[in-house]
Parts: sequence; C-alpha cells; structure tokens
Amino acid sequence: MKKIAFIIILIGGLVQAQEVDKEKEKSLKIANNFTWEANKDLSESNFVNAEANYRRAISKSAESSIAPYNLGNAYYENETYSEAFGRFKQAGENATNKKDKHMAYHNMGNVFMKNKEYQKAVDAYKEALRNDPTDEETRYNLALAKEMLKKQQEEEQKNDQNKDDQNQEDQKDQKDQNQDKKEGDQDEDNKGDQQEENQGDKNEEGDKGEEEKEDNKEGEGDDEEKNDEPYKAEDQKQQQPRPNQLSPQQVKNLLEAMQNEEKKVQEKIDAQKVKGAKIQNEKDW
Repeated sequence: MKKIAFIIILIGGLVQAQEVDKEKEKSLKIANNFTWEANKDLSESNFVNAEANYRRAISKSAESSIAPYNLGNAYYENETYSEAFGRFKQAGENATNKKDKHMAYHNMGNVFMKNKEYQKAVDAYKEALRNDPTDEETRYNLALAKEMLKKQQEEEQKNDQNKDDQNQEDQKDQKDQNQDKKEGDQDEDNKGDQQEENQGDKNEEGDKGEEEKEDNKEGEGDDEEKNDEPYKAEDQKQQQPRPNQLSPQQVKNLLEAMQNEEKKVQEKIDAQKVKGAKIQNEKDW
C-alpha cells in the first residue's frame, strides 16, 4: 500500500511539473512577442514604445534573457549606462547558454569602460571569455581595459605621491609658522622683560634721585649753618692771597732787585768799553 501511494504522489508531481513547464512556455512565448514588438519600435526610433514593450516582456517571463539584453542595448545607445548595466546583469543571470552569457558580460564590460571602472571591466571581459574564448573582440577589449587600468593606477600613485608631498610641505609650513610664532612670543617676552628691567632702572634712578634730593636738602642745611657765620670773617677769607699769587710787597721787592741787577750789568759793559779792543799778536816767518 505504501508503494502504491508513493507512485501516485510521484505521478501527481510529474503532472504538476508539466503544467508549470507549459505555463512558463506560454509566458515565454508572450514575452517573446512583446520583445519582437519592442525591436520593431526601436528600429523605427520610437524609444518610448520600445522601452514599454521590453518591460512588458520582462514582466511576463523572468526566464527571458533576450528582452533585458535588448533593453540594455537601448539604454546603452541613449548613454543611460547605469540602467544599461542593470539590464545586462539581468540578462546574464537569466541566460541558459554560454553564448547569451558571453554577450551579457561583454556588454557589462563596455559599460564599465564608459564609467572608467577599468578593474571591473577587466573582470567582466574575463567572464565573457570564459563563456566564449574564441571572441577576438572581447579579447581586444580586455587588453585595452588592462592598459587603461595600468595608466589609471600610475596616475593614482602619482596623485598619492603629490598628495603626500603636499602634506609634508603643509606640515613643514605649519612647523615653520609654529616656530615663527614661538620666536615671536619669545621676542614679546624678552621685550616685556626689557621693559620691566628698564622700568626697574627707572625706578632705581628715581629712588637715587630722591636720595640725592634728600642729600641736597641736608647739604643746604649745612650751608644754612655756614651762613650763620659773621660776614666779616667771610670777607677776610676772600682777601687772603691764593697759594701761587705774590703779595704786593713781594712784587715791589722783586722789581727793585731786578733793577739793581740790571744796573750792575750796565756798569760792567761801560768798564769794558774803556779798556778797548783786545790786540792779536802776529808772527813773522
């Protein structure tokens, strides 16, 4: 009995699977019809109707890879690359054979090239070649993507180096600014210390001046005490001769002595004139 029941259930599953397959086949047929209409609209440059029919085809059958692939091409021609990539990706996931997968990944690589995402382009072209290694166009695109990726990496490396150099230069400038600021602060501190020192000297000079004023006041007190002496005594001090000055009597005595000496000299001269000139003896030979 159990075996019979199992067989009945198995037969029922096969029937149900057949019905599902028929339904998918019917939906796929409808989707293909919408795809054909969309292709016609696109050939007549009616993008709006073409887009609408492609979407109807996709909604009718999730198994179709042709409708999303063609819609992706339509977006690509209109340079709507993000929408195009989504449809190519959908086509690659729905594809049931290597040929359709190859076409989907090839076009995904083209979208990445347009967006300058060269590493993703390389990966997409490689996946396309895995499904069709004989396609020379894909192989050429892969080589081009690799070359563009190399240039992009070199440019990024150069930019990073320039950025590092700029950062080092900025750090150096900041260090110099900090050093200048530090030196400026030190100059201000030194200036403040000098001002304080000058102010201290000024205060010291002021104190010294005050002391001198006090001393002068004390000296003036002494002078006042001297002024208490009689004027007569002060007059006598002024009349006393200075150490190197002769008194009138000394001057008179000196003049008389000079006159006497001059008189003696004149008398000697007169006596010499009376004797006459000295005679020189001459010898006969």
